[in-house]
Amino acid sequence: MRYYFVLIVALCLFGISNKLDAQVNVINLESQPIWGPTGYDYVENYYLPDIDAYYNVPQHRYYYYNNGNWRNSTYLPSSLINHDYYNSYKVVVNEKEPWRNHKKYRDKYFSYKGRYDQQRIYDSNDEKYFVIKNHPQHQYWLKKQNHDNGKHKGWYKENESKKVQRDNQKKSKGKNN
Repeated sequence: MRYYFVLIVALCLFGISNKLDAQVNVINLESQPIWGPTGYDYVENYYLPDIDAYYNVPQHRYYYYNNGNWRNSTYLPSSLINHDYYNSYKVVVNEKEPWRNHKKYRDKYFSYKGRYDQQRIYDSNDEKYFVIKNHPQHQYWLKKQNHDNGKHKGWYKENESKKVQRDNQKKSKGKNN
C-alpha cells in the first residue's frame, strides 16, 4: 500500500513540475534587432533565406557557411555584407543550433527567398517594441518609464492625473454655478 501511495505522489509531483515548466514565459524583446519581424516575444535565431545564413539573437552573432564549415561572427563576411536586413524575410527558428539542421530549414524556407512582406519591429507602433534601444520610439518609452520610476509602463499615472484634472475641473465648475 505504501508503494502505491509513494507512486501516486511521485506521479502527481512529476505532472505539476511539467506544467510549471510549460508555463514559464521567456521574453527577449530587448535583444531583438529592429530589423526583425514583429509578433515574437522570444526569438532564439532568425534564418535569413536570402543569404542562407542565421542570426543568433541572444549572442548577436551571425552563422554562415564558408569554405566547407559553419562560421560565426558579430559581422557577416564581405561577400554577404550588402544584405538588406530591413526588407528581406526572416524566419524565426527557436532552436539552439539550427545550422546543424540546415538542410531542413533551407528546404522548408527556400521559397521565402525574395519575399518582402513582413512588418519589421522598426516600423511597429506597438509599445512593447519601444523597449528596443534603436526603435524610433525608444526615447519616448524611456521618458514614460522615468516619469513614474518604471511602474505601470508610464500609462497609469498619466491617465490617473488626467482623470484627477477632469474631476477637479468638474468640481470647480459646480462651485461656480
